[in-house]
Amino acid sequence: MQRIHFIAIGGRAMHNLAIALQKNGFIVSGSDDEIYDPSYTNLKNNNLLPEQIGWFPEKITKDIDTIILGRHAKNDNPELLRAQELGIRIYSYPEFIYTMSQHKQRVVIAGSHGKNTIASIVMHVLSYYEYDFDYLVSATVPGHEGTIKLSETNKIIIIEGDEHVTSTIDDRSKFEHYKPHIALLSGIAWDHVNTFSTFDMYVEQFKKYVNSIEHNGKLIYNNDDSIVQQVINETPEHVQRAPYTMHPYEVFDNRSFLKISGGRLPVFLFGEHNMQNIAGAIKVCQFLKISEEKFYRAIKTFKGTSKHLQLIGKSKTVNIYLDFAHSPVKLNYTIKAIREQFPNRELIVCLELYATSSLYDSFLNQYNGSMNLADEKIVYINPETLRKKGFDNISEERIKEAFGSTKINVFTSVEDVKSELYMIRWNKKILLLMSSGNFSGLNYTEFAEKIIGLSKDTE
Repeated sequence: MQRIHFIAIGGRAMHNLAIALQKNGFIVSGSDDEIYDPSYTNLKNNNLLPEQIGWFPEKITKDIDTIILGRHAKNDNPELLRAQELGIRIYSYPEFIYTMSQHKQRVVIAGSHGKNTIASIVMHVLSYYEYDFDYLVSATVPGHEGTIKLSETNKIIIIEGDEHVTSTIDDRSKFEHYKPHIALLSGIAWDHVNTFSTFDMYVEQFKKYVNSIEHNGKLIYNNDDSIVQQVINETPEHVQRAPYTMHPYEVFDNRSFLKISGGRLPVFLFGEHNMQNIAGAIKVCQFLKISEEKFYRAIKTFKGTSKHLQLIGKSKTVNIYLDFAHSPVKLNYTIKAIREQFPNRELIVCLELYATSSLYDSFLNQYNGSMNLADEKIVYINPETLRKKGFDNISEERIKEAFGSTKINVFTSVEDVKSELYMIRWNKKILLLMSSGNFSGLNYTEFAEKIIGLSKDTE
């Protein structure tokens, strides 16, 4: 039985992979110098939580068959150095996923935005028709256990391809390792300035991605995106190209409908970006031998994914949405989607600046105008987040300048954010919370219940 040790087991993907491999019968161990929830609880519940936090080179012994190295570990990591000294096989998690899926049909969904939604739609449709498949995604998809499934028997794997750097000893983007048979490119918008210092460097990663497609593979791409169109020119001749554009749709009475042959189809997703996501997912499913007609039958039951325009509270007078949006482009897409779906409601937008790339002063100006469609704008920055990530405090004046609006309320305490929102009269309004973090541990359920309670006073 194979022994596998994880260096940096606390990562989002790493801990899920560790749990999946243990369920598959591997002997799994791991280390990390920091482990937070949900990783901490998930590892503990599966008896994989390290006894001590930290790095312990004595854990690395000759009877370990494989090391899986997380991106969090540095190149002077004592466990990594010991593994190299002993000559143990070292994989990054994308390398390991490829190794485990060499004999499967690999479907990789990549792009700066939309990849989780597209992958989730494809998984939903496949499950609707009882396909067996493996998967690797960034967030749990309703109806599926965990974010990773690996088996010996399934012939298809759906992979959400990440452009971030692989590890401290491999500076390739993660999605370069997967070598897809079916690849999708949803869009390109520079929002990782901390990893890719120039826009050209960022775009170059996607050129490498399209060149990693297997011989006679398929490339599905968003033809509405001008940067994607440029990257497509780098596609090898042996790859079949399949463009898509936004699916025709209409909004009626706060509900979105796909325009299809013979009528219209109600869907839970809304916004132009999600209509692009649906169009891309259709192409993927067609290459997997699922007809457009079958796709439509399944998509009408898809209710979305966690933190992607997720409805976390609703009453007669207010809807509360939670979204992972944090980059300027994602803010634009998400706010525009809400405004289009609910044109007669007042929109209050609350953004937490949390992602490392968002905190660089040189990047802040990219947010100019990104919240213009909101009626009330709130930006929250936790000074502790800035300190931990090595940034100086950002002044209220700088935030207003960067966003191009003096009508933004800036807060450095989540309690002050809550107090501000609790004072609002919640009558015919939408509240949109956006963050790649968690608003300093805000309990979304309790918070939403409080807002709903306040809204009932206006009914």
